[in-house]
Amino acid sequence: MTTSSRFAVAVHILTLLAQAGEPLPSSLIAGSVGTNPALIRRLIGRLAEAGMVTTVMGSTGGAALARPAAGITLLEVFRAVETSALISLHHSAPNPACMVGREITGALKQVATRAQDAMDQALAGITIAGMLEEVEQAAQRHRR
Repeated sequence: MTTSSRFAVAVHILTLLAQAGEPLPSSLIAGSVGTNPALIRRLIGRLAEAGMVTTVMGSTGGAALARPAAGITLLEVFRAVETSALISLHHSAPNPACMVGREITGALKQVATRAQDAMDQALAGITIAGMLEEVEQAAQRHRR
């Protein structure tokens, strides 16, 4: 069981684009993220479908924000790139002859709904502009 890093990479991409203020090629973005350009292009495709990124073809092309960084929430980013819920339930049906097996799915659904709602609320209150501000403040602290 592994978790996806798509969300973290997508936030990295968008924050980098917000800082750049101009189109960046996938190779430059990949260098910042520490991954390959093909993965970056796939995520940029998802972000473009969601209306957060535009792409320009050609030698001076690349990806750029489609709208202001202050108008892109982390909840939007999460929904654009992640395919599963925060908490997944059993892949196979638990034993209905066991009291725990019979009732655990319903109990977990309630927990999963509360956890997802809390995460959604937290992510909705953070923008890419806010992430860039956090990154810039951290960079200033490290220079001291």
